[in-house]
Amino acid sequence: MFPVLFAASLLAACSSMKEEDKTATWSPNRIYAEARDEMSSGAYDKAIPLFEKLEGRAAGTMLAQQAQLDRAYAHYKAGDQAQAQATLDRFIKLHPASPALDYALYLKGIVNFNDNLGLFSFISKQDLSERDQKAAKESFESFRDLVARFPDSKYTPDAKSRMTYIVNSLAQYEVHVARFYYSRGAYVAAINRAQSALQDYRDVPALEEALFILVRSYDALGMAQLRDDTRRVLEKNYPSSEYLSRGFKGTKDPWWKLW
Repeated sequence: MFPVLFAASLLAACSSMKEEDKTATWSPNRIYAEARDEMSSGAYDKAIPLFEKLEGRAAGTMLAQQAQLDRAYAHYKAGDQAQAQATLDRFIKLHPASPALDYALYLKGIVNFNDNLGLFSFISKQDLSERDQKAAKESFESFRDLVARFPDSKYTPDAKSRMTYIVNSLAQYEVHVARFYYSRGAYVAAINRAQSALQDYRDVPALEEALFILVRSYDALGMAQLRDDTRRVLEKNYPSSEYLSRGFKGTKDPWWKLW
């Protein structure tokens, strides 16, 4: 019996030790300072529970709102986009009049933007047009909401730039799929995707190739009139198009490569 009681006592002691809250006597400001220090050092797993405690300890204050935003950022930096987005959605719902709402919308856009792109993916060989588009569209919606509601926000100029990037990428995605279908002889499917890009987007680099895919697909199907009409449109809008003289490009830098 003694060993059983001893084991139970030991478990109770361990449980008590695990449940001990070292922040119990800390002020909200100290909790926030400690959480920020952890986050600054990259210890997001330690910062997140501190921000959570602060949200409860300082409920109803601006500090609690800041803690919620910082927790979302910490989740994002820790690679947990789902938790970051859920935290931001909750913040936006609970604090529609918050002076930090523009930042919340901006961060939500960044979370999805980087979920699909990676912050510096523009220097890599893989571009957004070859990846799933769901996160990109969600990112665009967040940035668009920010721009519409807070045109003078300090985050708006960057949001606009990212929106342009996303639109270009979404158009390129349609063309990427159209090219895939064309290369496999699925000419009707290639035509549909190329037309989709032309109908849904304006003044984006991908439309040049979309027109060329239409020309080649119509030609492959023996649709001479449509082929010639589309070629005239391509020549008028892109008189120096390399597609006209060289056909599909081989290995090429992404459309967004700047150097």
